Amino acid sequence: MKNHIRKWLTILVPLLIGIGIIYYQYTTLKPDEIEKIKISFQKANYYYILLSLVIALIGYWSRAYRWKFALNHLGYQTRFYNNFFTVSVSYLVNLTVPRSGEISRAALLKKYEDVPFDKAFGTIVAERIVDLCIFFLFVLIGFVSQFEAIYQFLLSKNISLQTILYYVVFAVVMGLIFLLIWIYAEWKIILKLKKKLSGLIEGMTTLFKMEKKWEYIFHSFFIWFSYLVMFYVSIFALPETADMSFDIVIMGFIFGSLAVGFSNGGLGAYPFSIALIFSLYGISNDVGTAYGWLVWTSQTVLTILLGLISYVLLPVFNRNK
Repeated sequence: MKNHIRKWLTILVPLLIGIGIIYYQYTTLKPDEIEKIKISFQKANYYYILLSLVIALIGYWSRAYRWKFALNHLGYQTRFYNNFFTVSVSYLVNLTVPRSGEISRAALLKKYEDVPFDKAFGTIVAERIVDLCIFFLFVLIGFVSQFEAIYQFLLSKNISLQTILYYVVFAVVMGLIFLLIWIYAEWKIILKLKKKLSGLIEGMTTLFKMEKKWEYIFHSFFIWFSYLVMFYVSIFALPETADMSFDIVIMGFIFGSLAVGFSNGGLGAYPFSIALIFSLYGISNDVGTAYGWLVWTSQTVLTILLGLISYVLLPVFNRNK
């Protein structure tokens, strides 16, 4: 019963957050702003949206191709189309329960390639760690280059830099304490967890031992480069954003990426965060909102279609395997 309730909460809570953000944003928009958003959708140049989707597909390909390096190191020669299909399905599943796609991805690879779940999942966790490091690099570049604009925004919201530093230091200290406990503690529960996670840890450490680590790292940066280019290309879809400077693009990209984790695939949160960041640079709320919904909708449609097609094709391509 508890597991059933927990399962539904993991689905409903992010969904309700997304719906709540949409409701808040809709009620705070003026009637003329809503009308301008509708006009923006009508006059948008969808050639650039389609181009951004093509770039997104290249990112899918690169993620699937990168995965083979970690799996090969563990001794598993998987077929590329299975890597690609399972990655596509995982993106679709993430729209329902955030981060659940990683589990489905490892489970599907176990089903169609007979790769042990814990090892496949370990390679996926390793990917996420690498992706997080690269994303933090984007954050560092963005915040350093836009420090003054961000600082003035925080002051306008009565949030001091000192308060933020306190939270950062607290998080770092707690992280270090947990790491030290995990490495050195001889507690029974820790030892039991380490034993159960041995396959997971093996998958996570593949990056440091694999022969083609530099190809792996190249694709890791290429994936995020494709995400950024996808976001950048989309600005040309609207006349009001076509002349946007690249520093604004980077900040929009950073906060848009962060917003995806707040609700199901960024529902509501993505366009809201884009509009908020763009407003710091004098871009009107209706334009920022329209751009956010335009990008989010197109990417979500691609995710759904590609995920459903991949889910159907997986058993077809593996019929005789």
